[in-house]
Amino acid sequence: MQTVTLSPRFQVVIPRRVRESMGLRSAEKAHVTSFRNRIEIIPLRDVRKLRGYLRGIDGAFQREDGRV
Repeated sequence: MQTVTLSPRFQVVIPRRVRESMGLRSAEKAHVTSFRNRIEIIPLRDVRKLRGYLRGIDGAFQREDGRV
């Protein structure tokens, strides 16, 4: 966990390690919300960038007897 400081205009710089691990880019949009006793920043991602995200997942499953 890293510590950040609020500027007088309530701006926060996201640490480089976090930006890089999340793949954040300049001018990218995000939702900001309060949850319990914390602030959450959730990057908005384009759905098209998720293409192939589940590649290789095994979709086979066994149905229970008597179930359609």
